Amino acid sequence: MTWLITGGAGYIGAHVARAMTEAGERVAVLDDLSSGVAARLPAGTPLVRGSVLDRAVLDRAFAELDVTGVVHLAAKKQVGESVEKPLLYYRENLHGLTVLLEAVVAAGVGSFVFSSSAAVYGMPDVDLVTEDTPCLPINPYGETKLAGEWLVRATGAAHGISTACLRYFNVAGAARPELADTGVFNIIPMMFDRVTRGERPRIFGTDYATPDGTCVRDYIHIEDLATAHLAAARRLAGRPGAGDLTLNVGTGQGVSVREMADLIAEVTGRPGLTAETGPRRPGDPARVVASGKRIAEELGWSATHDLRSMVTSAWEGWCLHHPEARLR
Repeated sequence: MTWLITGGAGYIGAHVARAMTEAGERVAVLDDLSSGVAARLPAGTPLVRGSVLDRAVLDRAFAELDVTGVVHLAAKKQVGESVEKPLLYYRENLHGLTVLLEAVVAAGVGSFVFSSSAAVYGMPDVDLVTEDTPCLPINPYGETKLAGEWLVRATGAAHGISTACLRYFNVAGAARPELADTGVFNIIPMMFDRVTRGERPRIFGTDYATPDGTCVRDYIHIEDLATAHLAAARRLAGRPGAGDLTLNVGTGQGVSVREMADLIAEVTGRPGLTAETGPRRPGDPARVVASGKRIAEELGWSATHDLRSMVTSAWEGWCLHHPEARLR
């Protein structure tokens, strides 16, 4: 069986490719390299350079690589950008998925793992978010992920394809420094960026109904996320028409923004550095923490890495790309 990982040269994709390859799975990657880096891929991994919007490229890849399963990670993923450019996000994330699924059906591929997001939930007012929590996305990115889930499930049901939709929470860390996230769009790299520039980490909102007044989030180590993909893929493999799974991927542990800022100050060698505070940002829910009950029951999977290992490994990767960040 060969798994085609779309977006496999990206931050998440490269970790998934590594985990699946090291577990003995046959893997190939399709990536347009607009943000992905070919050097991240395990040695010997076939790479097709192209977009999921290009049906001809997909058809050739499925035929030449004898693809029997797909892990679909290729997508635009910046919430703020999605608000500014909704047409781009619907074209790349939803139309691209449509073209890919058409190719999947034509090639007779039997398994499909879809990269979804906790953004489908919007602003849930619950202690733990389960897969049955109402989905009310508040931005185009979350909308495309929710609509993508609908499309994946409907296509699977109509064509006998086993499917899994994995709703990621906040991904962090790196298996190796060279595989680290190079973007500055999430809380950890944003705080690293400020520390590197000699500024204090920034907290938006200190008056939430949480223990320390700051937002609480669930952070998942990228290596744990990668093994969740492996577990889902193996569950689906060789089981055409076996139905669909929708699973949260998180730790079930909430971490406040203030706790994160304090840990980042410690890990970066600046333990006395206090965070700068400001008003809330629109659309930030007070608490979003996953229930991991269903994924444990369905796949026997649970997270194994703690928060410190996420931050420490992310910092090593940051310093590889920003050597000036280390204190002399």
